[in-house]
Amino acid sequence: MIEDGFLDVNNVNDLADKLGIGSRHLSRLFAKHAGASPSQVAATARVQRAKRLIDAGNMALSEIAFAAGFQSVRRFNDVFKALYGRPPSSLRRKVKA
Repeated sequence: MIEDGFLDVNNVNDLADKLGIGSRHLSRLFAKHAGASPSQVAATARVQRAKRLIDAGNMALSEIAFAAGFQSVRRFNDVFKALYGRPPSSLRRKVKA
């Protein structure tokens, strides 16, 4: 559900309700089995989706941000800078003329 973007439009409490467990229990399960919170797993999934979209073609970076599940272009840029140490535009493959 997270990979499909559930937490892009819902919160962890909604996910726990959907799964029929409490949010604290869900968080404990994620910490034990994934070593991260559900929100952190969702953030990683968003970055991975965005990276695949960047690599796949010429879609505008602002379109990629929203298609990957980011709520703003600014957050998209901030997450990429934090993770890759450079802006998402630098990940585009340069076309030789």
